[in-house]
Amino acid sequence: MTRILHRQTRIPLPVAVAGEGPYVIDSVGRRYLDASGGAAVSCLGHSHRSVIEAIKAQLDALPYAHTSFFTNEPAEALAEHLTQRAPAGISHVYFVSGGSEANETAFKLARQYFWNRGERERSRIIARRQSYHGNTLGALAVGGNAGRRAVYEPLLIEVSHIEPCYAYRHRRDDESEGAYGERAAAALEAEILRLGPGTVMAFVAETVVGATLGAVPAAPGYFRRIREICDRYGILLILDEVMSGMGRTGTLFACEQDGVTPDIVTCAKGLGAGYQPIGACLMSSTIYDTIALSPEGFQHGFTYIGHASACAGALAVQRAIEAEGLLDNCRKQGIRLAEALGQRFAQHAHVGDIRGRGLFIGVELVADRETKQPFAAQDRLNARVKAKAMEAGLMCYPAGGTADGVSGDHILLAPPFIIAASHVEEIVDKLAAAVDGAIAEVRA
Repeated sequence: MTRILHRQTRIPLPVAVAGEGPYVIDSVGRRYLDASGGAAVSCLGHSHRSVIEAIKAQLDALPYAHTSFFTNEPAEALAEHLTQRAPAGISHVYFVSGGSEANETAFKLARQYFWNRGERERSRIIARRQSYHGNTLGALAVGGNAGRRAVYEPLLIEVSHIEPCYAYRHRRDDESEGAYGERAAAALEAEILRLGPGTVMAFVAETVVGATLGAVPAAPGYFRRIREICDRYGILLILDEVMSGMGRTGTLFACEQDGVTPDIVTCAKGLGAGYQPIGACLMSSTIYDTIALSPEGFQHGFTYIGHASACAGALAVQRAIEAEGLLDNCRKQGIRLAEALGQRFAQHAHVGDIRGRGLFIGVELVADRETKQPFAAQDRLNARVKAKAMEAGLMCYPAGGTADGVSGDHILLAPPFIIAASHVEEIVDKLAAAVDGAIAEVRA
């Protein structure tokens, strides 16, 4: 009997007791290849000694000191490390305990930025449907996934949501990728004009959409056009890289591949690789200067911001990624995994799309490949795939509501950057068996 309110109360969970590289080991000795990094978190696997030793050393020196009294060396060093590698113009960092907190911080930064500038009518946020930005009420309100929002709808602030840049379902057959990206971006300008430009403070988007769509990158040119629109109307661009950032797509910041610099960028999961809870909100020098000039400073805070041992662990993670050449391995194994998935599922009647960047790959499942008709939500295909994969010793991240927030299924893959070719083969073999087994159950 458990005294924990687990995510699912009717499904008994195995007990994880150990980790070995990209594998998690349970209490009866079963090994699970972590092909999703948990939730795109464990980019170094589960037993990286240098990270563990760095955390132990910091605990011996100073576990925690409240940031209303002190700064600390690991936080300062991590901030220096990240800003030196961030897109041009990003100058400062605010450390938190996870992705939801990072995005809440970003929204508050945007609001106080305009408040301090005297533009106090600017309070509106525009985001995208089929997005996910966290589970706090503010982050959930900005997120555009109908299924996740439904229970809490009366508690959520009003946010405008435009169409996502989702080529598989929204690009016309007669439309080039570039033309589609231009059309998708135009929806932002139309919504700004509808609301009134002087009322809008920020546009928020995942650089590569993670949990709700399954590793969907933007069409070529989309974010450059978005940046132009934001600049034209004096609106901040906030990019959520909680899942896609910190090397997951093959570059430290995913937006490097889109050729844009946001005003604010958030990260979390791969920042600390699961060794300690941590997230970060990085901001431009313009935003920092505007906030710093305020006598009261930034009117925001959490108990564990800038946590010394969390920052020490994250710094060790980021140093290990560089020292071991893991961004290069992420790109190399990402290509290998995408190609292997393409070969295995090339003729599969129920695999509609395979997309992503680096080791951030989505597989969309459909009832009919020609029409892209999704399976019915009541089939619970994504849950069946997860169960079959776990039976086979594979952790993957299936989710539902892909097509419209209610129906549709995809599988998100985000394995550790340390994987080798043998792990790619194991992922594809076990995933294929899980997909076929789950679909057979639905068809039975």
